[in-house]
Amino acid sequence: MKTTRLLWTPAIALWWRDVIRFLRQRNRIIGALATPLVFWLLVGSGFGPSFHNPGAAVETGSYLAYFFPGTLVLIMLFTAIFSTISVIEDRREGFLQGALVAPLSPAAIPLGKFLGGTTLAVLQAGLFCVLAPLAAMPIGWHQAALLLPALIFVGFAMTGLGFLVAWPMDSTQGFHAIMNIFLMPLWMMSGALFPMPAGTGWLFWVGALNPVSYGVTAIRSAFADGNSCAWPDGYLSGLGVTALFAVLMFAISVNLVAKRSRRN
Repeated sequence: MKTTRLLWTPAIALWWRDVIRFLRQRNRIIGALATPLVFWLLVGSGFGPSFHNPGAAVETGSYLAYFFPGTLVLIMLFTAIFSTISVIEDRREGFLQGALVAPLSPAAIPLGKFLGGTTLAVLQAGLFCVLAPLAAMPIGWHQAALLLPALIFVGFAMTGLGFLVAWPMDSTQGFHAIMNIFLMPLWMMSGALFPMPAGTGWLFWVGALNPVSYGVTAIRSAFADGNSCAWPDGYLSGLGVTALFAVLMFAISVNLVAKRSRRN
């Protein structure tokens, strides 16, 4: 009962607050969906004629198909940016200070924010999946069952990255600058835009050490029925690393909130 009162009740309230705020700001829906959609169509159509990747999990000969999982991760990245920027706005309005001095579990604030961002990211990614047939991507019940856990963990991890950037920030302008400098390169070097080279070169190690790479791998493998389970290109390995990274983001966030609460 005490855990429910100190953790889950405020976390659910924060989650619902973020969902309602999102639904009332329809421009956020347009921004999070329209930009990746245009990017997918323009880049996919432009690179399509010259693209060839015999090692892709989904071999359709189409760059639109290869780029589709990366676009889903980009949608989640944009959602994380828009959802976690509310941390800065809540601090400016005094709401966050009130939550910090309230008798809540230190995990309540990050849990509510993470759940809110994950919910919005999964919903928007799910809407984009309606376009999968345009890229000749299979999207049956089997793919959906594999895709849902991957989207949840990727959304949780992306929201966690956004939360860690937003928590110490006081300026929305600075937040956007850091996100563009930090998170966009992580996405671009994850295998979302182009296959990362194999071997021992520096690009290989950038991809291998990039946590976003494993989210892209999990989503791409889900469309291929999760047939590949080998490390590091399989569904289970991609899902497992993404889950561990999401847990790490949450643990660090709880620690940061606990420190701020003690100072208040």
